[in-house]
Amino acid sequence: MPDAILKRLPHRRTALKWLHWTMLPLLIWFIFVTPSFILQFGQGAFRFHSILGLIFVTLSLIWTADYMRRGLASRPGPKLPPWARKLHRALHLSLIWGLFGVALTGFLLGLTSAILLKAGGIVPVAPPLNMPQSNNIIGQIHIYEFYLLAAIMIIHAAFHIWRHVKLRDNALRIMVPRALHRYL
Repeated sequence: MPDAILKRLPHRRTALKWLHWTMLPLLIWFIFVTPSFILQFGQGAFRFHSILGLIFVTLSLIWTADYMRRGLASRPGPKLPPWARKLHRALHLSLIWGLFGVALTGFLLGLTSAILLKAGGIVPVAPPLNMPQSNNIIGQIHIYEFYLLAAIMIIHAAFHIWRHVKLRDNALRIMVPRALHRYL
C-alpha cells in the first residue's frame, strides 16, 4: 500500500477500539432480538435486522483476518498473576474465533437452506442446497454458539473490570475512548 494511504489509516489500536465498540451494541441487539421476534414487525424490520447481521458478520471477519495477519493486539499486563495471563489469552482467542464461528455457521445455514438467503437483502449468503435436516442441526449450533459467545463476552468484560478495579492496572483505559478516561 502506498505511504499516503497508510498515513491516513487509523492506528491499529484505534481501529480495534472502533471495531470493539461497534460490535458490542450489535451483539446486545442479537441477544435480545431474534428473527422470529422481529418478523412480527414486518419485512422492513426483518430487512433492518438482516442488514445489522451483515454488518456484524463483516466486522467479525475483519477482526478474524486482523488476528490471523498480526496476532493479538493486547498483552496480558505485568500485574496479572499466571492464571490470569492464561485466562486473558483464552478469552481473547475465544471471542475472535467465536465471532468467526458464528459467521461460518451463518454461511452454513444459507448453504443448507431451501431458498436463496440474502444478507441484508443484498448479499447472497450461499447457493441453497435444500438440506433441511442439516439446516436444523446447523441452526441449533448457530444459536448455542452465539449465546456461548455472549457468555464469554460477559466474562471478558468482568475480567477487565476486575483488572481495572482490583489490580489498578488501568485495563479499561486501553479500550475506552479517550474522552471517558477521566471517569476511570
